[in-house]
Amino acid sequence: MDSIWLSGAEWVAVLRIGLGLWWLESWRHKDKKTWFAGGGIAWAADVAAKHRWTAVRSGFELVVKPRPRTMAYVVAYAELALGLGLVAGLLTPVALVGGLVLNLLYLLLMIHDWAEQGQNGMMALISLVALFAVSWQTWSVDHAIGWF
Repeated sequence: MDSIWLSGAEWVAVLRIGLGLWWLESWRHKDKKTWFAGGGIAWAADVAAKHRWTAVRSGFELVVKPRPRTMAYVVAYAELALGLGLVAGLLTPVALVGGLVLNLLYLLLMIHDWAEQGQNGMMALISLVALFAVSWQTWSVDHAIGWF
């Protein structure tokens, strides 16, 4: 039975849009000057250096640490793109999978810092629900132009 206010598909679209707003807030609240200078990556490097799993330490050392400014831009603009894509419903399945991957990477990196795990876990769960409920079929650019 559908809700009085919205259908099930519309509620899933609300969930997708809310997730997009969460990504946009992640972009908005960053101190861009410090972040783009590599400050956020320096913090993550400290977390990764203490990680108990060798694969996480090695992966961070190999991929992220040599490129702190580049990776700062990649992370920040990925969050912005995810937010815009999910709110507008543009390339929605790609944005949902990308967001899921980014949240899982955040979870993996910060597995010992439970303060952030609730947010990343919930965002990953919403990504999965919105993906499997084909949330782009309602209130999205994808649906309006016949994609997906």
